[in-house]
Amino acid sequence: MAASVFDSPLYAHLFPTGEAGRLFSDTAAIRAMLLVEGALARAQGAQGIIPELSAKAIQRATMEIQIDPGAIARTTGENGVSVPGLVAAFRAEMNAPEHAQFVHWGATSQDIIDTGLMLRLRQLLLLAEDDIHSVVTVLATQAKTHARTPMAARTWGQQATPTTWGAVLADWGHGLCDLLDALHGLRSSSLLVSLSGAAGTASALGPEAAATRAALAEGLGLHDPGRSWHVDRGPILRIADWLAQLVSLLARMGATLVALTGSEVGEVRLGVLGTSSTMPQKQNPVAPSALQALGHQMTGLRAALGPATQHLHQRDGAAWFAEWMVLPQIALSAACALQHAKALSQGMTPDTDRMARTLEGGLGLIHAEALSFALSARTHRPEAQAQTKALCAAAQQSGTPLETLARAAYPDLPEDLFDPATSLGLAPQEALAFVARARTL
Repeated sequence: MAASVFDSPLYAHLFPTGEAGRLFSDTAAIRAMLLVEGALARAQGAQGIIPELSAKAIQRATMEIQIDPGAIARTTGENGVSVPGLVAAFRAEMNAPEHAQFVHWGATSQDIIDTGLMLRLRQLLLLAEDDIHSVVTVLATQAKTHARTPMAARTWGQQATPTTWGAVLADWGHGLCDLLDALHGLRSSSLLVSLSGAAGTASALGPEAAATRAALAEGLGLHDPGRSWHVDRGPILRIADWLAQLVSLLARMGATLVALTGSEVGEVRLGVLGTSSTMPQKQNPVAPSALQALGHQMTGLRAALGPATQHLHQRDGAAWFAEWMVLPQIALSAACALQHAKALSQGMTPDTDRMARTLEGGLGLIHAEALSFALSARTHRPEAQAQTKALCAAAQQSGTPLETLARAAYPDLPEDLFDPATSLGLAPQEALAFVARARTL
């Protein structure tokens, strides 16, 4: 097995990451850091901090020169960061020492690494936003169709009361809409440029350091934090938390689909099911199970990220290294979960006949709550509950449907009391409210 399923050719289709996978490679990291170096030179050239001719030469070179990650691996190991080797290799490749001397002027490694990371995280969030829109659109289309399609709701793994398939879809869809709504604030608060210098004081950047930071932010399309944040990993935590919430929601969807697609329930069909190597009858819910596995992994990753944000003094190598190990896995877990969610949303269909049979079966005990409230109209609530429990016990012992026993004891019960369509509560409205919300996104 590969060290990471996200880098494994063998598991590429079980744990796909889509376009996001390209963002978390050595090549992508180097490309992003070079873009930052070019933008920094441009900002400093415009301010007259470095010669404008040199600034233009540096920025042009950052778009053209490619640095092999392997070529700077040794210096990265020696220095603990990749930037010193990257800058040295870049200056050599420029072959213009009169200009190259101004590369990385006044900046520190963390400025370049963190800002380059933000460029990649920005793209990750854009990809995630597009994928969530795709899933929400499909869920809303099906929720509209099945807003009033009754099925058994389940609590603690057992049948509870009737709901609708549309309401189940709306539950997932509203959560995704909430995440979309949170994106604007997340981008504003967290996609930040970093330009703090060696110890967060920006002393080597000169008296116009704040203006340089603002210009760098504008040049890269990131936000100016107005301060140093290189040991305040709040921006990283906020992005990671958003990604963790996304995976948690999709893992919950996966868990429910595993239960609903099993042969014992069989109320939802998936577009593609896995097979067993030895049991011909098996059809395994592979994608929903992958979503659950990603949820399990995310729990551990998010816990590991906590200590990685607790820097000592003005920089902490151990905490920073740990962040590098964990954050890409968090990002790719979310990207992978969305790939599965897109495929599942497009392929899953409800078996409405099976849902109806489930509601009709089970001796009608799913209507016990409705019966208890109907009896509450003629006696105190505790007594009504006790009478209903007694009828349920009698139904289970005798194998007689609850409706038969209830109507024998109380002939004047409402005619439609045991009709699932009358016990849906707000489920249809919830489904349609989600459909309306999805249309506004």
